[in-house]
Amino acid sequence: MGEWVLLVEGTELGRSIAMCLALVAAVLHAAFAAMQKGIVNPWIMRGAIDISYGIIALPIALIAVPWPEPHMWLIFAVTWGIHTAYKVLQAMAYMRGAYTVVYPVVRGSGSLFTIIAAFLFFGEVFSWGQLVGVAVLLSGIFGLALYNLKNLKLERETLNAALGFALATGAFVALYTSYDAYGIRASTDPFTFLAWLFVIDSWSMPILGLIYARSRNILLGGQGLLWRGPLGGIVAIASFGSLLMATRLGKIGEAAVLRETSTVFAALIGWVFLKETVGLSRVVLIALIALGAVIVEFAR
Repeated sequence: MGEWVLLVEGTELGRSIAMCLALVAAVLHAAFAAMQKGIVNPWIMRGAIDISYGIIALPIALIAVPWPEPHMWLIFAVTWGIHTAYKVLQAMAYMRGAYTVVYPVVRGSGSLFTIIAAFLFFGEVFSWGQLVGVAVLLSGIFGLALYNLKNLKLERETLNAALGFALATGAFVALYTSYDAYGIRASTDPFTFLAWLFVIDSWSMPILGLIYARSRNILLGGQGLLWRGPLGGIVAIASFGSLLMATRLGKIGEAAVLRETSTVFAALIGWVFLKETVGLSRVVLIALIALGAVIVEFAR
């Protein structure tokens, strides 16, 4: 399988596959984020998800893929730190704002920061048409933030903090997307990187979630963690694995931006399953984010 990746990366076929993988990642990530923001506390739910995908990935890492090269362990250590900071910031944002408020700002700002990082560190350059798409995407992001600041009634007292944490989370989304793209390219076998990343990344949030639950006397029983955690773990592996393979086969910036069509799926999930009011204005602004992402992908 690793040899096949080497054959198609950088080709037109590889770019097409990368586009499909980024779209798959978009749908799955919206579902994954909704699970974390859903009826279970975000700290506790993220801990259950992480320990689940660590358990799933461990036998694959030990048995099914080649052992990592020595230089990869430092890369894993750095990416663990970045991922942990990202997840802490995301939990803090979710604790202060509604899913349909926080999620689009995180994903949209993350794509912008990733575009900048891809240019600075990987030399990726966008065409003028793609830059128009970025402008459309940004108008949706910041228009949504301004709309929420002006009109949102629920969680009003924590809205500013929620948006601040969302922007900070977006910065770490760009950081982990760019650094993990570097990591998966530094590994001879991309599946080795994926398997060990999920193993190493899986233990910090369960500890933090347990500390959070005990500090607030939250009982873990009766919350469905034994089935919610593994389900979320599978979705997380499929979503993040799809994104990283997309960055290996295609351009990092394009994959990151196309994944932000997840904002459309997030709006649908928030409305249908979380019973959050979306409204026409917010639907239009969220659609602008997705439209900008599509323009970036096709305006080459």
